[in-house]
Amino acid sequence: MDFLFFSHLAIALALSFALSRYGSAWVERLYGKFPDILTFPDKIRERGKYRPYLLGILFLLFGVRYVFMASGIPLLFMLYLTALLLLMTMTDFEQYCLFDEMMIPLAVGGMALTAYVPSAFFDHALAALAGGVLFLIIAILSRGALGGGDVKLIACLGLWFGTDSLLFICMTGIILGGLSALVMLLLKIKKRKSSFAYGPYFALTALALVLLRGL
Repeated sequence: MDFLFFSHLAIALALSFALSRYGSAWVERLYGKFPDILTFPDKIRERGKYRPYLLGILFLLFGVRYVFMASGIPLLFMLYLTALLLLMTMTDFEQYCLFDEMMIPLAVGGMALTAYVPSAFFDHALAALAGGVLFLIIAILSRGALGGGDVKLIACLGLWFGTDSLLFICMTGIILGGLSALVMLLLKIKKRKSSFAYGPYFALTALALVLLRGL
């Protein structure tokens, strides 16, 4: 293990503290800016009380894993994607909403990745377009079971992962989300007409892929 490895590890540690503090503060500002779209506006503090700790710990665990897998620009892409997906997972679990202010940098990062790896441009652009259109149709037919944030998330993940990986993310996320919803219904935590967040299952599946094989 050389100096470069330990410097990358130090960067991951510093970023975990930054995400815990400033990422959580960003979430709070978005909640205050868009209170009308929150599902539990009167429970912001209660539902988000562990967010700073979870963000810091999870990001650090991912970051430590990543420094054994990549370095330089690929490592930065992985850390950038992980930070945004963890933040989106938090907001969707807490308030069942995904914010465009997070979606835009996620899309920009995906486009930057395709510019960095030009050979992946067509496949990733196709994944973004096809995934976005397909989930838009599903959102319309499901009458709100999937929201606009989920549609945008899938399109953005297409930019990052390409067709084959996006298909796996979609199928796995739908299955995990469905199983989770079923368990909540059986335990009477949710009712049939209750709101439910699918976004975290797509985001966490994507993170699992990065954790196992990188980008």
